[in-house]
Amino acid sequence: MIHELRIYRCVPGRLPALLNRFETITLKLWEKHGIRQAGFWTTLIGESNQDLHYLLAWESLAEREEKWNAFAADPEWLKARAETEKDGAIVAQVTNAILQPTGFSSVK
Repeated sequence: MIHELRIYRCVPGRLPALLNRFETITLKLWEKHGIRQAGFWTTLIGESNQDLHYLLAWESLAEREEKWNAFAADPEWLKARAETEKDGAIVAQVTNAILQPTGFSSVK
């Protein structure tokens, strides 16, 4: 199993809108596409309190490509994203990394 770490840096003041979109829209669409989340975190102490960090769990890079691309092209997602950004962008920057566990990791 591999994990994808994604970090969304929000436009100042827009983190609540991003959290609401995940809670009310995105997670339901991920379920539809078989995308498994392994956790979400906001920054309590750190560089920016406008960040959302989350992990996705994948069996392989092939699974990630198939499911992520299907989600990204889903008309329901495209419509919802446009609607939630009608007052301006929510996310200023996205970074991501694909992580593989070490031999001594508690997560395999």
